[in-house]
Amino acid sequence: MRSLAARVAADSAEAARLDALISDSLAGDRTYEALLTVPGVGPKTAAALVTLVDVSLFRGHDELAAYTGLAPCNRQSGSSLNSSSPSRGGNRTLKNLLIYSCTSLVGTDNRYGRYYDACRARGMRHNKALKAVARKRLKAIYAIMRDGVPYREG
Repeated sequence: MRSLAARVAADSAEAARLDALISDSLAGDRTYEALLTVPGVGPKTAAALVTLVDVSLFRGHDELAAYTGLAPCNRQSGSSLNSSSPSRGGNRTLKNLLIYSCTSLVGTDNRYGRYYDACRARGMRHNKALKAVARKRLKAIYAIMRDGVPYREG
């Protein structure tokens, strides 16, 4: 048990060291600093976005949403069409970071917290509402990455 606890402590220290190294290497990056101003986006999510996404490759936020797996996709079987199915493709790492970072917005009085409440009031389940908030927030993230300006509530 002691060796397992020592291993966990060592791994936690190594993860903290790597997080600090990544933050230090991105300090001063205009896009990284601007992303940190978005509600719910912390250093880990901002670092992933800066390192994994070249925003110049996307013509709009819809293409970025498709790349991250946050865009809904049409499922068709014969003549039946169901367009409310979630996408199972995309960059799973970014998708999970963007969705799970929205949990900190639940119950807040900012734009995204209110949007989550509205989604729930329309009958959406928690996970689907989080995904909707992540998609809405991705529009702002795309604009911030494209223009390099900080987030402002509006």
